[in-house]
Amino acid sequence: MSQTEIYEKLTDVFRDVFDDEDLTPTAEMTADDVEEWDSLSHIRLMLSVEKAFGVRFSTVELGGLKSVGDLAGLVESKLNGAG
Repeated sequence: MSQTEIYEKLTDVFRDVFDDEDLTPTAEMTADDVEEWDSLSHIRLMLSVEKAFGVRFSTVELGGLKSVGDLAGLVESKLNGAG
């Protein structure tokens, strides 16, 4: 799956979790950039991403994420069998 395809699917997930049809995640985006992104929505987001891509994240992997770009990279590595 290409980065473009990953971001397209992430956009659907973000819009669903945050109930905002105008939200478009970018590589630089962080939780500070989305008003509704709190600890509870973060859990919902990670579970939704796992479900959408058919992957599982470890606590260590999630703890290392600093941006949406990091998340997209982690998803890509999981889909390519590196994770």
